[in-house]
Amino acid sequence: MSDTIKHLGIVENINGPYVQVRILQTSACASCSVKGHCNASETKEKLIDVYNGKDIHCQVGQRVLICGATSMGMKAVWLAFCIPFLLLMGALFLFMALTGGDEAKAALFSLATLVPYYLILYVCRQRLKRTFTFTLESIN
Repeated sequence: MSDTIKHLGIVENINGPYVQVRILQTSACASCSVKGHCNASETKEKLIDVYNGKDIHCQVGQRVLICGATSMGMKAVWLAFCIPFLLLMGALFLFMALTGGDEAKAALFSLATLVPYYLILYVCRQRLKRTFTFTLESIN
């Protein structure tokens, strides 16, 4: 299994060492032969900011390859889904015990515990931005 994620994209904008690349994000079933008859397949265009650390010469409209580590994807899943789920469930059980079994209060209080978590993520966004980086490769 490869340890990098690669997407083919087109350069949209160049701002110093940063390049904005438009990629086409497809669902897993987008390559299916019956995708025209199914509503599950979808594609979306995404704009990705890429640091051109290798100083690859590129122009607007040029096709390039952006690469990222698969570990970034797993870290993003943990930060966005797993940790909040564990925090929510732990808080729910704690507040169920503290409220004497009042499910409505426990549910509201446990949902409220997610607010500080996402605020912390928002405050740390610059540090996370340095963690989640893509590299640029030319297509030759």
